Amino acid sequence: MDTNRLTNLQRREIQSPLIANLMREFINEFGYDRAMQISSAAIQRDALNSGRILAEKYGGNTMPDLLRLVREVWAEENALEFTLLEATGQKLSFDVTRCRYAELYDRLGIKEFGCLLSCDRDAPLIRGFNPHMQLIRTQTIMQGAAICDFRILLESST
Repeated sequence: MDTNRLTNLQRREIQSPLIANLMREFINEFGYDRAMQISSAAIQRDALNSGRILAEKYGGNTMPDLLRLVREVWAEENALEFTLLEATGQKLSFDVTRCRYAELYDRLGIKEFGCLLSCDRDAPLIRGFNPHMQLIRTQTIMQGAAICDFRILLESST
């Protein structure tokens, strides 16, 4: 199997059951809070590194480059359906109206880990992509909201 040809959603489908099993064992061994803290730190470090790698792959780390990443990686094969609200050099705003990642975790019976496995990766991935970008999000489909509100701002570098 050529793992370079997998979509992001397919990667999550392959990785998530193993990670969920590891997390359950960590919970049994260390308790829920400590297990989630350890897992979150590892997943966020991975996301930060992935953001750096993707910026290299895309040959830039501007807002247009990030929008391209959202369309080509996060939303590949309709994994996310979203409405683009604003796309400038300083701001990228969109609302996700359907999240197949949330649907995947629900189908796999691991919805309780969905935010940790996907949503919590977004801010560090964006920061790794460009350290001056900041994600502001107040709700997610994974947590039961009707939409995920992505507001990404380019902070001044002064």
